[in-house]
Amino acid sequence: MLVEERRNRLLEVVRQRRFASLPELVLELQVSESTVRRDLEHLEDQGAAKRIHGGVLYAGTSPKIPHFDQQQPAKWDEKRAIAEAVVGLIKDGESVLLDGGSTTYEVARLLVGRPLHVVTNSLPVANLLSSDSECDLVFLGGNICSRSGVAMGPLTNRMIESLRIRKAIMSVAGVSDDGFYNNNLLLVETERVMLQAADEVIIVADSSKLGCQSLAHVCELGDVQHLVVDSGICEDWRSRILAAEVDLVVAGSDDNRNI
Repeated sequence: MLVEERRNRLLEVVRQRRFASLPELVLELQVSESTVRRDLEHLEDQGAAKRIHGGVLYAGTSPKIPHFDQQQPAKWDEKRAIAEAVVGLIKDGESVLLDGGSTTYEVARLLVGRPLHVVTNSLPVANLLSSDSECDLVFLGGNICSRSGVAMGPLTNRMIESLRIRKAIMSVAGVSDDGFYNNNLLLVETERVMLQAADEVIIVADSSKLGCQSLAHVCELGDVQHLVVDSGICEDWRSRILAAEVDLVVAGSDDNRNI
């Protein structure tokens, strides 16, 4: 592969994923880590990419979503592990709802190329899947939050109410004994409607969210069917989740029940 061709391919990968780790790029391009680093330095000098700890962000002409771009690289290893656990629980042909969150975006990345019906209120997820010929994509309109690129509010809720979803995959800002929390009141109202529209609800949360509360209460622990977390979950929280009769899936663990 010529240098220019390789760099164009690298930029396209970063553009599609918005954030990519160094190991991902090495695997994708089948070149050495030092080669990827040199190419990233070149792209950064051109203003097309921005290197950060753990990987690289796309810095081209796609719409900037500040909060999403800031959150996506954080705890990326945990999010990726959670996403890998989730996609193994989704069957081809199913209808899947993905809300707006950096962990659900990682799920979406791994669903590219799968024959699915995907419903989302996330602009980043919709942008990612819009060119996927295998995906039947429905974007939920409504009020768009400029910080996160997520649609929410009454119009979004009406669209969701008209649908029936097999599995909803939702992210949260906190998990406590009282249940699940998020930090946007309009978003929480929309998420409550999502809960009612889905046959099964899968909450994705890295272990740092456990024991935390946020601004608004989404639902009780027992109101969802499944919680997927990373291996950082402690035994105390394992017991609490299972006591609420929620199917607990620990990413990377063989000791899980299937959905």
